[in-house]
Amino acid sequence: MRIGFVVNDIDTEEAGYTTTRLAMAALEMGHEAWVMGVADFAVDTDEHLRARARMAPAKQYKNGELYLSDLQGKKSKQERITADDLDVLMLRNDPAGDVERPWAQTSGIIFSQLALRHGVIVLNDPNTLAEAINKMYFQHFPEEVRPRTLITRDAAEIIKFVEEEKGNAVLKPLQGSGGSNVFLVRPDDTPNLNQMIEAITRDGYVICQEYLPAAKDGDTRLFMMNGKPFQVNGKYAAFRRVSMSGDARSNLHVGGKMQKAVIDENALRIAEIVRPKLVADGMFLVGLDIVGDKLMEINVFSPGGLGSAQTLEGNTKFSHAVIEAFETKVQYRSYSRGSIDNLTLATL
Repeated sequence: MRIGFVVNDIDTEEAGYTTTRLAMAALEMGHEAWVMGVADFAVDTDEHLRARARMAPAKQYKNGELYLSDLQGKKSKQERITADDLDVLMLRNDPAGDVERPWAQTSGIIFSQLALRHGVIVLNDPNTLAEAINKMYFQHFPEEVRPRTLITRDAAEIIKFVEEEKGNAVLKPLQGSGGSNVFLVRPDDTPNLNQMIEAITRDGYVICQEYLPAAKDGDTRLFMMNGKPFQVNGKYAAFRRVSMSGDARSNLHVGGKMQKAVIDENALRIAEIVRPKLVADGMFLVGLDIVGDKLMEINVFSPGGLGSAQTLEGNTKFSHAVIEAFETKVQYRSYSRGSIDNLTLATL
């Protein structure tokens, strides 16, 4: 197979990223693994989609550092490929990571929609991703798995919501990721509430959510693949993030600690409730962030941490299982002679 991975920028990729692990797995399994940034696309006068892409030269790497050294260095194979000739194009760029390049936030979606015309399998489905560009997408999932929520820019409405929650709430931006501008409001934070609101509303709308007491113990990320909890040999692709004392954020890069997750009936119940919409929307690989009996967030763009799950579960090859799923979809496309649309194929 010829596989393309779209990232924000090749030069800012890191060894521990899920995309790095997926590309390494693809090479090891004998496939081409081309990586391109959202700034590397072009539509030529013949109306074909092309991209300046790179591929690491070796077939196998001991670790992500060696792979990235080759990919980002002079040893990489660099070509202006015809993206329309790819078998699979996986969107791994995070729009929230391109705040300083607003034009780049939707570029991956826009150009990959063109690839659909030529039979390229695009994951996750770009037409639905266009609707999920911010956290409003989360509001379309069943109410029973979501915390009580208000979305507004009106400071008075936010203050009233916090009062109704007896002074306990979480405030965060409608757009963004990684724990930036996420505030845990406590009853004694009232004097600082207006400052918190101002910090978030500078960039747009505010999501106000009820505070879940279980959040103090962290959250669990459970990967879903093809609309089901992602398992290999009975082991779930999941991990638990434990927040630092006094920090509402459990994201690993803001100080959260990683632990092995226990996927219980509660987590599986949540997965089953959201499954129909994920399938209907062509969401191939997503990350569910679960706190207690609620779903805090659904990451549909570039869910990270697959390598963490892999390590915690005894080096279970989750990355290889993702590439095997690509292989199956390419076979389905061949058997159907193009009669199965991308939205359906994405979760088959």
